[in-house]
Amino acid sequence: MTAGISIDLADPVPPYEQIRRQLSSLIAVGVLEPGNRLPTVRSLAADLGIAAGTVARAYKELEQSGVIESRRRNGT
Repeated sequence: MTAGISIDLADPVPPYEQIRRQLSSLIAVGVLEPGNRLPTVRSLAADLGIAAGTVARAYKELEQSGVIESRRRNGT
């Protein structure tokens, strides 16, 4: 599921922030609904060609702000 998520490495905005903003927007407009599973950190990182820690940071910030919820063994 990288549809709608892209990273512009020339953009001065850090990649984790680009991911966070794009996922927030997809949730706000209803493209991602409650119960939809996000890709794993590793798979999204591989699809985007970035480090897994970058995606993990974006997911962590989204979870801390209450936008997404992570459950062990069930995904995000």
